[in-house]
Amino acid sequence: MATKIRLKRMGAKKAPFYRLVVADSRSPRDGRFIEEIGYYDPTANPSVISVNKERAEHWLGQGAQMSDTVKGIFYRSGVLQKSDAQ
Repeated sequence: MATKIRLKRMGAKKAPFYRLVVADSRSPRDGRFIEEIGYYDPTANPSVISVNKERAEHWLGQGAQMSDTVKGIFYRSGVLQKSDAQ
């Protein structure tokens, strides 16, 4: 099973709120997921990012792939460093 770490959109119309989830790559964007590992609120000023670093590192160690947006969130939250070649 190929797993991905990606965003799940929540919130109202024009007021997005995202959860960082680990999901099977074949499942739909807002569909079934394996585990929720954090959230991201871009509407707050400054943006609010909360990531369970231990679980994120666990899933990356298991071979989960990140979406491009999640990769940027992980860099900003300190889960990944610029020297990591993932």
